[in-house]
Amino acid sequence: MGTERVWAYRVEEPHGSHGWRPHGGPSHRWRGRVTTESRSEDATYVAALIVTDLVTEWKVNGVTQQHMRVIVWTDEEGTGPEDAAFTLEIQPKVDGK
Repeated sequence: MGTERVWAYRVEEPHGSHGWRPHGGPSHRWRGRVTTESRSEDATYVAALIVTDLVTEWKVNGVTQQHMRVIVWTDEEGTGPEDAAFTLEIQPKVDGK
């Protein structure tokens, strides 16, 4: 009913002094598009969907939390967080013990 919206997303991981690189190499799972059907399903909602999938994969594979960022754009993928609708960075818990 005219409320559909397309979002592009990419999950990235830090790559030392080179900045960030796409997570999972050539995997298309961590880069793609999502179509939402409600105005309440905004860029934050899309990022939450992606993070939920990412964390589920970590748990299933016994992987500890990793440093990642999820970038969500309206319509088409942009170049980075500077032109994104929403960016979420996940940082692993650092425990000094």
